[in-house]
Amino acid sequence: MYLLGSLIVILFNVVGQIPLSLTILEDTSRLAATQDPMEIIRGLNKNLQLVLLMLPFVISFLGLWLVVKKLHERSLTSITTSRQKIDWKRISFSFLVWGGLTVLVVLLDIYFSPEDYQWNFNAQSFFLLVFLGLLLIPIQTSVEELIFRGYLLQGFASLTHNRWMPLILTSVLFGSLHFFNPEVEKLGAGILVYYIGTGFFLGLITLLDEGVELTLGFHAANNLFTALLVTSNWTAFQTDSLWIATAEPELTAEMLLSGLIFYPLFLLILSKKYGWKNWVTNLTKSI
Repeated sequence: MYLLGSLIVILFNVVGQIPLSLTILEDTSRLAATQDPMEIIRGLNKNLQLVLLMLPFVISFLGLWLVVKKLHERSLTSITTSRQKIDWKRISFSFLVWGGLTVLVVLLDIYFSPEDYQWNFNAQSFFLLVFLGLLLIPIQTSVEELIFRGYLLQGFASLTHNRWMPLILTSVLFGSLHFFNPEVEKLGAGILVYYIGTGFFLGLITLLDEGVELTLGFHAANNLFTALLVTSNWTAFQTDSLWIATAEPELTAEMLLSGLIFYPLFLLILSKKYGWKNWVTNLTKSI
């Protein structure tokens, strides 16, 4: 049932990619010259890029709802939280805390390395980005969290009857699906360590808190504030953000170590806030 459900969600995602594919095919002469569809996408208006890249996630959400509601005869709440209803305060708290950390880190980097950034503010395009970002990016991040930390985590648990194996499987799967991102081409396969580690970090939060509310807030804040603040010519998201990063991209130990600093800090904040105890037991007990 979970395999069938996953296939249905994938098919909905493919349907959502049709407008993007048609946009690429319309420029056949340019496609023939570059042989690179991504170059054509990058030539589009950046807010249009965002809409086309987010649309598959909007359609995937409909597919996921259909799978959970009709195939499994369950509610979306059942793959979101173990609580009787979704805790929106948890989502808001996580969003504000990680959003604040993200803004602080970006602004500090701009302050100490101003030569690596170019001011890019255009009122009309930026405020349209704010509107589209608030509308679409939380859908994209929510779909990813509900699929990986909700649907698939529960699906693997029904197969393995434990918690640690689904955590590992969903983390590796989540990170590996980023293999085709432009960041991997620019920075090398080593960046996958960061993506897999992020998947593990989010899965850890889900298991410790018995729900994905906190990861929903984290993921939305991470993608939204990044899209609004900084873009570059080599990332998956290219937006009409406030700054453009102009430095040549390079995978450094500091980039990977940041996950070893800020992720534990965020976990500590959440642990104190929600009183998590018996971590090892919660992560290793059988189901």
